[in-house]
Amino acid sequence: MSSSLEEEIRQRLLALEPTSLEIQDESAAHAGHAGNMGGGHFKIQLVSSQFCGKSQIMRHRSIYQALADLIPNRIHALSIKAIASNEQ
Repeated sequence: MSSSLEEEIRQRLLALEPTSLEIQDESAAHAGHAGNMGGGHFKIQLVSSQFCGKSQIMRHRSIYQALADLIPNRIHALSIKAIASNEQ
């Protein structure tokens, strides 16, 4: 997948004020599998103080909201590890 999509994901997630943000593009490993209409597969690990006191569901929801219009056309699959800064 294009690095420009990875950069767009990174820019959108900056709104969550990450102290650490890792994005892995795993698209090549999933190309052509059933149900994939061309969108990318990404693994995200994000650490943010905004996640303190929030459940995993709320943390994931924050990330999905930032990327909502990219799913499912540009992002086909998303693996998320959302960590509160006080959990490190």
